[in-house]
Amino acid sequence: MPEALSLKVRELGYAVPGRELLHDIRLDLPAGRVCALLGPNGAGKTTLLRLLAGLAAPTHGAVRLNGQCVSRMDALQRARRIAWVPQHLPADIPLTVSEFVALGRMPFLGAFTRPAAADRMAVNQALATVELETRGGARLDSLSGGERQRAAIARALAQQAPVMLLDEPTNHLDLRHQHKLQLLLRELASQGKTVVQVLHDLPLAAEYVDRVALLDNGRLVAEGEPHAVLTPERLLAVYRWPVRLQHHAPQQAA
Repeated sequence: MPEALSLKVRELGYAVPGRELLHDIRLDLPAGRVCALLGPNGAGKTTLLRLLAGLAAPTHGAVRLNGQCVSRMDALQRARRIAWVPQHLPADIPLTVSEFVALGRMPFLGAFTRPAAADRMAVNQALATVELETRGGARLDSLSGGERQRAAIARALAQQAPVMLLDEPTNHLDLRHQHKLQLLLRELASQGKTVVQVLHDLPLAAEYVDRVALLDNGRLVAEGEPHAVLTPERLLAVYRWPVRLQHHAPQQAA
């Protein structure tokens, strides 16, 4: 069972010259739950996720991981605690799929330490989990968009960090792999991990997520269980389009 680490966001703001992207965000993201950041384009979802990961420093307020300010951690501390799955990988990474996934083990290796059996096992298990075990020797740039996305998820799995942050992880995935990913995230949360993802797919959020944070224009509109937050009236106000969702208990991994 991994160490349980919860994220707390307090009075968080982020600005760039001429524009404030996030305003006074207050949010709890507990261990053992799958959380989703939702909202229309430009709502601030990816900006908030990057601040959770420590990839940017807030203009004011703080993100704390079990009381420790994330933006003040060094890169190695963050890498051992937080796994990051970006929206897009660079197109020109000159590695095989196995070599790329093995980068997830780097935070636990010394400068001149060779990967041990446990590291190789973590890589192989991650590849098998995303159904890329037969593609380990292929170049990353030879994969389809969906396969590249699964490779990025495998790298994060190999990292075995207690927190996993994913920016639109269902991008490029076909229907089956979208649902398999959500089941995988629920399984990771059941093991005590903190899982936070940016999603545009509201039905997926309603089906699989424990808690949602709905953002609009850089502000937190509401947060809580999907059925309480994603009401037709609130979705109409935020998305400027009528939306009705079916809500039921989150799906569990088989």
